[in-house]
Amino acid sequence: HARVSENRSRRHFPNPVLAYVTPWNSKGYDMAKLFSMKLTHVSPVWYDLKSDRNKLSLEGQHNYDAGWVSELQNSGSLVVPRVVLEAFPGVVLLKKKSRDKTIELIVSECRDKGYDGVVLESWSRWAAYGVLDDPELRQLALQFVKQLGEALHSISSKSSTRNHLELIYVIPAPRMEGPNNQDFGPEDLLQLADSVGGFSLMTYDFSGPQNPGPSAPLKWIQYSLTTLLPAKGSASQVHSHMIFLGINFYGNDFLLSKG
Repeated sequence: HARVSENRSRRHFPNPVLAYVTPWNSKGYDMAKLFSMKLTHVSPVWYDLKSDRNKLSLEGQHNYDAGWVSELQNSGSLVVPRVVLEAFPGVVLLKKKSRDKTIELIVSECRDKGYDGVVLESWSRWAAYGVLDDPELRQLALQFVKQLGEALHSISSKSSTRNHLELIYVIPAPRMEGPNNQDFGPEDLLQLADSVGGFSLMTYDFSGPQNPGPSAPLKWIQYSLTTLLPAKGSASQVHSHMIFLGINFYGNDFLLSKG
């Protein structure tokens, strides 16, 4: 686990590759630099956007490491920190002023720190709040993602090959027991495809303490892709290139006697 192939520069996979760097694995910061030639996007897990009553704040600015960001960008990787939308959806989605403020906070942070865009995680939070079960709120949620993507696209990036800031959106893998409103489906993907640069598909954590087993069975990954992508054809080909397929670099050891 501690050794790597000597070749750290030649890419074998032509599509974009996104790597998350997490606070719970500090070696990730060095690994990202070591393999920057193979990574098109690096996402440090740094930010939370929170609400206190109606006041919105972006937390995590203290995590910013200017030298590390600059080193990656100089090596050709785009730095797109993850932002988790913790804010109460009623504040962010229902009030235009708050919606605009949320987007302004994210866009301003990208400008100030010289990022190449962001990875946004919000779908699972919205599902937990029941937002996705209400058709009107669900549409507002999708509109918010579109609006953020368009706001980022309107700003030029020094290092992105697309010459604008990018939005990558985190989406859950579809449930195998039949999709429901909380799932992110092919219609949602089509609605957002023009406004986002890619989708980070969470094809890991298939099993848990209640159903111990593999983290990412291949059949489930294949099911997730075929369920999400439109039928075969040119559209399917275009959208498949937008999927960052989640691969876990860890395994779980379940102690059944202890639950």
